[in-house]
Amino acid sequence: MARLLSHPARIRILRFLAGRKTCVCGDIVEELPLAQSTVSQHLRELKEAGFIKGEIEGVNSCYCLDAEQLQGFFKDMGDLEASLGLQKNDCCS
Repeated sequence: MARLLSHPARIRILRFLAGRKTCVCGDIVEELPLAQSTVSQHLRELKEAGFIKGEIEGVNSCYCLDAEQLQGFFKDMGDLEASLGLQKNDCCS
């Protein structure tokens, strides 16, 4: 899941959806300097990971964040950080 979020276009898509606070139909391609097929691929991957929800109705596709899934992922990352006891040290500097 972390690999999925390492792509700048996917982060931009998530930020765009978060800024809208509603489901977005068709506006995503207009906001990104990417081809329709590229945006569709990123949306598919985000949906498969559970980070977004989407519905296809005819020629329209509507997407929104899956806040519960995203919150769970970031909680898990916070738990991982805490369990590792990360702190600055002088090793390998």
